[in-house]
Amino acid sequence: MQKIMGYIRKACQEFDLIQNGDKIAVGVSGGKDSLALLCGLAGMRRFAEFSYELVAITLDPGFNGVQNNYEEVARLCEKLDVPFVLVHTNIGEIVFDVRKEANPCSLCAKMRRGALHDAAKAHGCNKLALGHHKDDVIETFIMNLFKEGRIGCFAPKTYLSRKDITVIRPMVFAPEGQVMSCCKRNNLEVVKSICPADKNTVRQQTKEFLADMERKDKGFKLRIFTALRKSGVNGWGYRDDVSQE
Repeated sequence: MQKIMGYIRKACQEFDLIQNGDKIAVGVSGGKDSLALLCGLAGMRRFAEFSYELVAITLDPGFNGVQNNYEEVARLCEKLDVPFVLVHTNIGEIVFDVRKEANPCSLCAKMRRGALHDAAKAHGCNKLALGHHKDDVIETFIMNLFKEGRIGCFAPKTYLSRKDITVIRPMVFAPEGQVMSCCKRNNLEVVKSICPADKNTVRQQTKEFLADMERKDKGFKLRIFTALRKSGVNGWGYRDDVSQE
């Protein structure tokens, strides 16, 4: 967990993600990324130079018309002394049964984001933390380039004026391998996804492509990440007082 907290601390310093007095909603799907983020932010409260509150918010999409079991997430939140909020939705029904989307991920993600923003505001939060890690950054950059013909990625920090909330991504420096290792070492119980499209997505294809390229050309992914930072697009530029490693 120390390494994850180190990555979070670095992101907070470079992108000015957390200020004193923030009340942060943590989007907790129950997957490895969001669990590591929750534990990292909870642990960092002990020694951070700023004081902040946390609220864990879990959205149940209701895939296949079934409510998923988030008891392990609730127990973890109790252990971490973080309030836990579970919101049941019908997003799964709308995406797969009503709309019958051929490419459901985009609509599902949009609806989940909207529900998370609303839940965060309803619980008095001014920020929403999401668990995107370094590999997610690289994959999104590649998908935007190859699938949409544009250079860009989600930002480390985004203010949503319509919702009056700031979305932050404190784990953008953490490699996926470190996130997986953290969850294993700390015995974090991952909630299995019951999404019908799980592992059958463009992101999964991109992940496999990047893994193949990394095997053939060590450092391939790091160079992409460095190029994104040097480009400065979407808030990814280096601060003047931060070395370009």
